[in-house]
Amino acid sequence: MADNSENKVTPASRQYPDPARKLKNDVATTGHSWDGIEEYDNPMPRWWVWIFIITIIWSVGYWIAYPAWPGIKSATAGLLGYSSRANVAAEINEFEARNEGFFVQLVDTDLEDIRDNDELHRFAVNAGAAVFRAQCSQCHGSGGAGVQAAGYPNLLDDDWLWGGTLDDIVTTVTWGIRNEDFADARWSEMPAFGRDGLLDDAEIDQVVNHVLSLSGADHDAQLAAAGAELYEINCASCHGDGGEGDYFLGAPALNNQVWLYGGSFDAIRETVYYSRFGVMPGFENRLREAEIRAVAAYVHQLGGGQ
Repeated sequence: MADNSENKVTPASRQYPDPARKLKNDVATTGHSWDGIEEYDNPMPRWWVWIFIITIIWSVGYWIAYPAWPGIKSATAGLLGYSSRANVAAEINEFEARNEGFFVQLVDTDLEDIRDNDELHRFAVNAGAAVFRAQCSQCHGSGGAGVQAAGYPNLLDDDWLWGGTLDDIVTTVTWGIRNEDFADARWSEMPAFGRDGLLDDAEIDQVVNHVLSLSGADHDAQLAAAGAELYEINCASCHGDGGEGDYFLGAPALNNQVWLYGGSFDAIRETVYYSRFGVMPGFENRLREAEIRAVAAYVHQLGGGQ
């Protein structure tokens, strides 16, 4: 077998390009080789160099003319005095000025007559939707469906604790419910029949079954019959003999299957045993009258307004 060791290429014998080597056009190479491929050491194009210099000069001018360098409390103002915050504020003021006429009209128009003015009603609903998203959706949901487990009312149905007319809704939004901030807040308080020892456990079970029977829900007929008298003595004065409720007292109807805290046996039993005491803030100090009227118009047209 022939010895081909003379033909082997070793690192010591490998030829590397000479950095000073000249190729065509007398342009030197970079001195590197990638798998036998060499690269010319061409200078940057003159046009590219000038563009780079111009961008540097432009950036310096921009730093001087516009807000740029951050400080401890604010950025440099710039010679032109430009402010995106001021521009936004100016746009807000412009739109508020355009809408002010509608807001004045909202206050001057009787609530029941707002719906008769298509343009005003459309404005009220749109403005009220914006107020609702900012102030009310956290509890009542973005679509007004509420959160039953937390006791936040559904505003889409026709079951209202304090009435669902425009006047009723305005009053509720203005003063709120069971808060300590306004003397005119809606107020009612259900006794805690179990916690305060007004009824024993057996009597509570009887009352709960009677309440379930009022709405046609599944119940124990024998216990419901036994709870009828207890209901008449303890509950009918607020909720009505047939469970029809009372808007003036804020007592919910019990003869339908619309429940604020759930309509299961356990949920109703917890309500009877511990009572409920939901609180809603009043917006008299947060919103101007026109905004309150607008959000009332929006809530009223969601589908459950009376």
